[in-house]
Amino acid sequence: MASSSTFPSSFEFRKASKDDLSAILSLVNQAFAVERFFLAHERTNPEHLNQLFEKGVFLLAEDSARALAGLVYVETRDDRGYFGMLSVDPQRQGSGLGKLLVGAAEDYTRNRGCGAMDITVVNLRTELPPFYRKLGYEETGTAPLHEGMNVTQPAHLIRMSKPL
Repeated sequence: MASSSTFPSSFEFRKASKDDLSAILSLVNQAFAVERFFLAHERTNPEHLNQLFEKGVFLLAEDSARALAGLVYVETRDDRGYFGMLSVDPQRQGSGLGKLLVGAAEDYTRNRGCGAMDITVVNLRTELPPFYRKLGYEETGTAPLHEGMNVTQPAHLIRMSKPL
């Protein structure tokens, strides 16, 4: 993860512990409420988050009052990094915090020897590929939806990648 001097002083970045599970659950489901037009359930649940804790880490951004402002899930897969569940408190969206969290995820995996970073986005979230393109990501393929993603209309994942 980048040094805290890279980020605005109003945010502290840290790795989550399992004690943060309920705050993570709440923020992810709030931030992903925009997906309710195609997702037949909440974005995540405690069981799913516990599975993710076994494979990777959540990087949290907290404000000066220690309130959770945003988060990103990160894992390393051999020499590649992966991030997902980029979530920013709905009241703070558009502030640039999402970009900072992506940068923290990139730094985290770069510091672990990864030479590239990947993310997958649901094709129905048409605003996401342009956001990630601005951060240097390119579409590199498609994939079927993850098991358990119960969608109400046809969808697939877009894989986007960036060299670190």
